[in-house]
Amino acid sequence: MTGRRWDMGATRRMGRVFARRAGGAGRPQDEVVTGKLEGALVDWGLYRDGVRDRRVDSYTEALDRARRGQGFVWIGLFQPTDHQLAIIGAEFGLHPLALEDASEAHQRPKLERYGDTLFAVFKTVTYVPHHDLTATSEVVATGEVMVFCGPGFVVTVRHGEHSELAGLRQELEREPERLATGPGAVLHAIADHVVDRYLEVADAVQADIDMIETSMFSPRGWRNIDRVYQLKREVLELKRAVAPLTGPMRALSTLRHPLIADETKNYFRDVDDHLQRVKEQVISFDELLSSILQAGLAQVQVAENEDMRRISAWVAILAVPTMIAGIYGMNFDYMPELRMKYAYFVVLGVMLSACFVLYRLFKRNHWL
Repeated sequence: MTGRRWDMGATRRMGRVFARRAGGAGRPQDEVVTGKLEGALVDWGLYRDGVRDRRVDSYTEALDRARRGQGFVWIGLFQPTDHQLAIIGAEFGLHPLALEDASEAHQRPKLERYGDTLFAVFKTVTYVPHHDLTATSEVVATGEVMVFCGPGFVVTVRHGEHSELAGLRQELEREPERLATGPGAVLHAIADHVVDRYLEVADAVQADIDMIETSMFSPRGWRNIDRVYQLKREVLELKRAVAPLTGPMRALSTLRHPLIADETKNYFRDVDDHLQRVKEQVISFDELLSSILQAGLAQVQVAENEDMRRISAWVAILAVPTMIAGIYGMNFDYMPELRMKYAYFVVLGVMLSACFVLYRLFKRNHWL
C-alpha cells in the first residue's frame, strides 16, 4: 500500500513538472500525455552521458532530444491500462504483441526481440514473513516487471505490489559510468536486482525448510504433512519465477545487439551465474521437500501399522476372558465346576493369568 501511495504522489509531481513550462511549445502535448498517463506514471528522466539532465522539464523535449541521439529516456509505469500502454506504444513504436503481453500479468519470464527493441519479462519475488508456518501460510509473493529497451528509450511496466524497483533508479544515478553505456545498462540493473531478490528469498525459504524438516522427524511429526505440502507449493511458485529466466539471461550474456555493449555482456554473465546458483538451490528445495513428504507418508503408514498391532493385541487379550465368560454364561444344567465352592475365583484367576501371559508376550514382541 505504501508503494502505491508513492506512485500516485510521483504522478502528481510529474504533472506539476510537465505543466511548469507555461507558454512553452511543448506544454499542450505534455498536459495531454500527463492526463492520459494519470495513475500509472511513476517517474521519467532524460539521461545524457550517464547523468540525468534535470534542465529538461518537458516530457516532449526529452523525447525529441532522445530521438536526436542526445541520451535516452527512462519511463516507469505501474499497472497501466491498455489505453495507456497504447499511448506509449504509439510514442515509441512498440510491437502490438509485446504491448499485449505487457498489459496482462502472469507472464512467463522471457526475452523477445522486435527489430531494434528488446522486450524482457521478469518475475519478481519477495519473502512474506510469518511467525509460524501453517497449512495456509503465504511464503513467496510474486509480481512482474516488463522492460521495453530500444534506441533512445527504456520503458518499465510493473505489475503487482511486490514488483517494486525500490531505489534502483537512484542507485544507477549514483553510477553515471554505468548509465553512460546506454539503455542496456538499465536492463542489466533490473535483471541484477531481480536475481538478487531471488537469492534473498531462497535463503529465507531455506530456513523454513530446515524448521519443517526438524519438526517432521520429531515424535508425531507426520501431523505436519499439510505444512510440508504448503511449503512445497510456495517453492513451486519460486521455481516458476527462476527456472524460465535462465534461457533469456543466457541469451542476454551472448546476444549481439547495438543496445548491449560488450562490457554489459560481462555483467549479464555474472547475473547468469547467480541465477544458475539460485536455480540449483530451488531445485534442491523441491527435491528435499518431496523426500520429507515421502518420509512423512511413511511415518503415517508406520503409525497406522503400530496402531493396528496394538488393537490386535488388546483384542487377543480380551478374547480369553470373553470366551470363558461366554462358555459359563450358557444355560446348561450340567457343566464342570459349577458346583465347586471356589469355582468363581478359579475362573477369575484363569482369566487374569491368561491375560497377563498374553500381555507379556505381546510386550516382548513390541506390539504393546
